[in-house]
Amino acid sequence: MNQNKLQKARPALGWIERAFLFYRIALVLPVIAAVLIPQAFAVEDMWTAADRIIKDVYSKIAAISTVLAGLMSAVAVIGAKMSGTQQKADSAWEWLKRVWLAWVIINGIGAFIAYVRPLFDGLATLE
Repeated sequence: MNQNKLQKARPALGWIERAFLFYRIALVLPVIAAVLIPQAFAVEDMWTAADRIIKDVYSKIAAISTVLAGLMSAVAVIGAKMSGTQQKADSAWEWLKRVWLAWVIINGIGAFIAYVRPLFDGLATLE
């Protein structure tokens, strides 16, 4: 009877040993990887890269929004000129105002973030 209990306890001990081996390997592998992986150094710091990316994204957004505003303006003007009633013409002119207002807001926010905000850097420091 004692041998049955001993045989049943053995697999649990083997499982624990395997789990401990897996645990040791899981701890040693990241250390070995950290030692063997070559280090890379950035050419520019994070803030310079962020400034460059913001200006690049702003220029793309400004270009796309300008093209779309021009296209929608043409559609609104053609709609106003070809409308049969005064109410439809007034609606087209209101649409044109909304298009240009949205264009001004989109490009104004982008211009502020990309070009005006850096002018205020360093003004909040005390000497």
